[in-house]
Amino acid sequence: MAETTQAASQITKRDFRSAFWRSFTLMGSFNYERMQSLGFLYSIMKPLKRIYGDDEEGLRAALKRHIAAFNMTCAPSTFVMGISIAMEESFKRDKELDPSTVNSIKVSLMGPLSGIGDTFFWGIFRVLACSLGVAFAQQGNPIAPFILLLVFNIPNVLVRWFGLKLGYTQGSAFLEKLEKNGQMKLVTYCAGIIGAVSIGTMIAMWVSISCPLTFTIGEMTITIQEYLDQIIPKFLPLVCTLAVYGCLKKGMKTTAIIAGICVIGFVLGVTGLVAM
Repeated sequence: MAETTQAASQITKRDFRSAFWRSFTLMGSFNYERMQSLGFLYSIMKPLKRIYGDDEEGLRAALKRHIAAFNMTCAPSTFVMGISIAMEESFKRDKELDPSTVNSIKVSLMGPLSGIGDTFFWGIFRVLACSLGVAFAQQGNPIAPFILLLVFNIPNVLVRWFGLKLGYTQGSAFLEKLEKNGQMKLVTYCAGIIGAVSIGTMIAMWVSISCPLTFTIGEMTITIQEYLDQIIPKFLPLVCTLAVYGCLKKGMKTTAIIAGICVIGFVLGVTGLVAM
């Protein structure tokens, strides 16, 4: 940690170690509403308590911010944790900053870092670790499972530890530079755009709804889905997502929304109006 950062920071080495070890619980409470948010919040809980101290209202607001949906490859997630801690310190020092920007930054980093993390950890390290483990196992060597675990987890642990420190130190310096240059609003605006694009991409990839209805007029067969795609590609997934978002904004319970989706989906599926 840089000396200037140490001088201005209230975060101790013990707090960093806590965030590091707790980051291994990131997937411990995964759910389809907010995904890794509980694990993320649990990981940075001690640094947040250190930052806000006796400021219960500030701490409560910070906890609410970091319970928002979060999902990315586990190993590089500590980089985002480090940046989040640095931003929370900035919010504590400067009341004029907009605390909601932290979630915009988190969303903007989820996609790029997940792409890098998936490529290295699931596309390279996992394959390499399994290949070496299988090679030793075929020879009857008892160290085969240990080879697999070491080859995969050594880079995993290193990325988690140094990602946390790099995210905090460089994130803090980067934020201070933006504050001095007055470019924080521009970065926040761009991050919001990237976040919106990421959400739109996830809707197109994960929400699969189509209309299989067809009509025959003379010798012409009309497929409703083809016309919907000409108007707006992935129109039905977008409508479904916006409807769910509207229900959440109105305060409806998640269980009620899920039950409604099941009932409506079943009825529309049986009648042939929609297909998954």
